[in-house]
Amino acid sequence: MAKITSVDAREIIDSRGDPTVETEITLDDGSVGTSSVPSGASKGKYEAHELRDGDSQRYAGLGVLKAVTNIKDVIAPKILGLDVRDQLTVDKTMLLLDGTSDKSTLGSNAILSVSQAACKAAAAFEKVPLYEHVSHLSGLPRDQFKVPIPIFNLINGGKHGAGNLDFQEFHIVPSSQKTFSQSLQAAEEIYQITKKILIRHNAVHSVGDEGGFAPNLFTNGDALEILTQAIKESPYHLNQDVFLSLDVATSYFYKNNKYMIKDRTVPMGTNELVDFYLDLIKQYPLLLLEDPLDEDDWESWSKLTALLGNIIVVADDLVATNKARIEEAIKRKACTGVLIKPNQIGTIAETIEVIKITKLAGLKVIVSHRSGETNDDFIADFAVGVGADFTKFGAPARGERIAKYNRLLSIEKELHK
Repeated sequence: MAKITSVDAREIIDSRGDPTVETEITLDDGSVGTSSVPSGASKGKYEAHELRDGDSQRYAGLGVLKAVTNIKDVIAPKILGLDVRDQLTVDKTMLLLDGTSDKSTLGSNAILSVSQAACKAAAAFEKVPLYEHVSHLSGLPRDQFKVPIPIFNLINGGKHGAGNLDFQEFHIVPSSQKTFSQSLQAAEEIYQITKKILIRHNAVHSVGDEGGFAPNLFTNGDALEILTQAIKESPYHLNQDVFLSLDVATSYFYKNNKYMIKDRTVPMGTNELVDFYLDLIKQYPLLLLEDPLDEDDWESWSKLTALLGNIIVVADDLVATNKARIEEAIKRKACTGVLIKPNQIGTIAETIEVIKITKLAGLKVIVSHRSGETNDDFIADFAVGVGADFTKFGAPARGERIAKYNRLLSIEKELHK
């Protein structure tokens, strides 16, 4: 038995300079698992509740000392003595303690940091890589281990930018024929060319929350044009070696039942926005289109997904890694891909359950980071261990993003052996 003997927690700082929670679990054999949790800037209304202190005298109210106290005083006494390898029991114990559907009593940040630390401690006890332990939990056979296709965010807008663009993320996605190391090289080279093009155009080339550039452009279409130009100036070919992708994150510009973007002079209704996408895709073919419509407009999601055919329509805010909402999306055929963020639901056991449902329905699984990250590379191993189709970890820049990419490089090398 891998018995939990100690649970400790602390407040640390994330990549945006805001507080977050880190938990350390120690077992009776001396094995340790330490994990910290991220935080999103662009949050869907159906996400689990992240507990903040609300004390204006500390970190503008964003402190997490309440969450830390909940771990030490409420969660720890109930999970001490449990077998850490039994992820379901550890997580269920916390869910029963919390007693709410959105984890608002203890905080999803408190619960997830313990859940992830337990997962890491179990891998340490078993003396296996974390992704291998995760595969035991998810039921992924060893012969299906692979590094998922990475989605790289090169230009930031929306809540991840600087008020510069309406759409949140402009991506490149290397071909599935490339190894992960080849994909990372391609992304890094195109990233550097993108910077040179922005400088050439006297555009701002500072970076946003996720490491992508946040240029002062006139329209969202301009950002796609810059990425297209960067690919042309690279050794790679668009729609062959590298593809384009968008995270629209419409919640940023959806007001009073209308969509207002820089590319149009007047607010648009749903049908007009769909027409805009169809025109945009003719000019810039997309591999994936994420959160293209409001998170409560089920009917329009279903229509757009049917209309776009081969383009992977990805649901993030629509489903928020929530079992009931993903089941609804499957029933309505509202998407063909699902973004998976553990901190939207709050435990590893629940996240794995959602992934199994998504896969069974034949939808693509995209395991994602958040804009406020830490150097914890848990999510990289997790993506491999659940057999994700894609990962979304930001730009190939900034330490908290690179930690994930460098971990995937290590995993690729291990799998190759």
